[in-house]
Amino acid sequence: MTSTQIRYRVTGMDCASCAAKIEGAARNVPGVEQAKVSTASQVLTVEVDDTARRLPVVEEVVEGLGYRLHRIGGMDEDDDDRLPDLSHVTPAYKRALWIVVLLNVGYGVVEIVGSFLAGSQALQADSLDFLGDGLISFLGLIAVGWGLAARAKAAMLQGLFLGLLGLGVVGSTLYRVFVQHEPEYLLMGGFALVALVVNVLAAVVLLPHRTGDANMRAVWLFSRNDAIGNFAVLVAAMLVWWLASPWPDLFVAFGVAGLFLQSAWAIVRDARQDLKQAARS
Repeated sequence: MTSTQIRYRVTGMDCASCAAKIEGAARNVPGVEQAKVSTASQVLTVEVDDTARRLPVVEEVVEGLGYRLHRIGGMDEDDDDRLPDLSHVTPAYKRALWIVVLLNVGYGVVEIVGSFLAGSQALQADSLDFLGDGLISFLGLIAVGWGLAARAKAAMLQGLFLGLLGLGVVGSTLYRVFVQHEPEYLLMGGFALVALVVNVLAAVVLLPHRTGDANMRAVWLFSRNDAIGNFAVLVAAMLVWWLASPWPDLFVAFGVAGLFLQSAWAIVRDARQDLKQAARS
């Protein structure tokens, strides 16, 4: 049986790791031959053997995770630049996204300053997570209704910018390996604790705009993933105090920065693929 390719606009992606969850859920649906989510354009592409039977199941599974799908074009169209249905983008939802953007980007900047005050590379790496999430939410907010090519170009710039930030953190952490300096563990732990609070506030802001238990679970997963990084910094601060050594701070910094660079690369890779798709349309 010949497979058919269908594309959806995804609403509710708050971070790069969302793409992996959506892809995994879609691929587990029988009859789905391929599923790919572009972090750059927030588009899900699926290839199915029977659209009438498979697509309702794909939509139910993905929306059960807490995301919303809006089919691009008709059943047999490849019209990627067609404007999606924007009825779900309410003024209240936009305000919530702006608050999340300000919380993430604002505290990302604060945590960068805090990383210098505390002399902590782990705090510096954790700040990238805030900046990355804030910029991804910002792109999703301003790019509502944009065509595929415009979204891909904006995402490409975003991915390159985030990648440069990540490489900068890796470089400064490597410098600290050779010029070791024990961080101020109290300041380090304090900023990490406030980071946990900011992540909880972001989840509280988003929660009223997600309906149903599954959608609340999506907000929880988003917050949990961010909180893992904050908790790692807290643990590193305690180990720095206990061992009187800067190595826990450096190890956590490398780990968090490495995951961040992986996400930045995913954005750039997806943006390149979206630009090629837009050129063929």
